[in-house]
Amino acid sequence: MPFLTAETTDERDSLATFAQQQLDQIATTLVGLDRGQLASQPSASGMSLGALARHSLFVAERAAQEFAAAPEAAPVPERTAEQYQSEGTIAPDALREDDTAESLAEQLHRVAEELAAAIRGVDPETRGPVPGQPWFEGRETWSMRWYALHQIEEQARHAGHADILRESIDGKGAYELNALAAGETWPPAGW
Repeated sequence: MPFLTAETTDERDSLATFAQQQLDQIATTLVGLDRGQLASQPSASGMSLGALARHSLFVAERAAQEFAAAPEAAPVPERTAEQYQSEGTIAPDALREDDTAESLAEQLHRVAEELAAAIRGVDPETRGPVPGQPWFEGRETWSMRWYALHQIEEQARHAGHADILRESIDGKGAYELNALAAGETWPPAGW
């Protein structure tokens, strides 16, 4: 069962592998859901798994672009809460009409690979511009090492949120979902 992060060889590989694993875990929470479950808002957070997946995709795609462009990346312009809502990046109803659990999981796996490749391709000491958002107040640049660690932190937070949403939908937890995603049965023989 592919639950643990794969072994790594060096710092860049570790940063890339852990970032990819968190996105892959979000994809795993989508296994076997129908459209209604994907769109349901089963907890106090008001988010659906579909909307959370869309947000994680947005964050990871943008980060992959920024890593790939470093150090020449242009500063990301500040956006208002209304712009974020209209882009569907933090909206509880961000699920698109053609989104399915399978299509979102496929996109999450793809962007996880792109993010990992971009992290592996940049010198961790390289500095890049910080987006002009209130939660990044007080910084103008950051190292790509810090930014990679931030991506791991950001996606790990979302993976945990996704676990809670999924358990609220049908009681399935991370171990069972990882087994199902790998085509294995749950529980393992002898448990």
